[in-house]
Amino acid sequence: MLAERLAAFQGELESELAACGRPRESVRILGVSKKQPLAAIREAYAAGLRLFGENYLQEAAEKFPPLRAEGLALELHFIGHLQSNKAAKIAALADWVQSVDREEAANALQRGAERAQRRLPVLLQLNISPSERFGCLPADAPRLAERIRGCPNLRLDGVMAVAPITADRAEISAAFELAAKTFALVGGTTLSIGMSGDWREAVRAGSTMLRIGSALFGARPS
Repeated sequence: MLAERLAAFQGELESELAACGRPRESVRILGVSKKQPLAAIREAYAAGLRLFGENYLQEAAEKFPPLRAEGLALELHFIGHLQSNKAAKIAALADWVQSVDREEAANALQRGAERAQRRLPVLLQLNISPSERFGCLPADAPRLAERIRGCPNLRLDGVMAVAPITADRAEISAAFELAAKTFALVGGTTLSIGMSGDWREAVRAGSTMLRIGSALFGARPS
């Protein structure tokens, strides 16, 4: 079933990209495995998915080590709110951290990455939604980007953002366009915008990474 959902989603994505005049390889799909069992991640991997993201440290700590022990060629992302007191553990677990939204968090992640003797790719999280609690305001993003680039064990590679919770597609598109404009100022190669309910608007705005959960895995287990 998951393989069928992934194939169907990939087909829809290819059609949307073609309509935008963009090549298929310009967007990567990250499977949001929040609340999903390891078996679901293994099934997604067998279907061809290689990027996975977790929102919570506890789940990342439970899933990432056994997946690595199996020798799977995965790229594991932390995509949830980055708490400073948990940053060191996250720096040791994840291949990427997508949610650096303030200088304090960047400094804590830097210390953790240094301790783990790693250079960690990160994204600056933007706040483009009045309903979103976390994220750096777009006007403040260049200054935060400069601070992150001053951390020797972090490599800033772009931005991540969450769309407004609304049925207004124009509002979603405008928010993603703001993220894309800020991405152009910040620099990097990764614009992580778009989830199961708004990925089409994200692709039209220039997304290079879609964070897809329910459209691939189905409803989360309670």
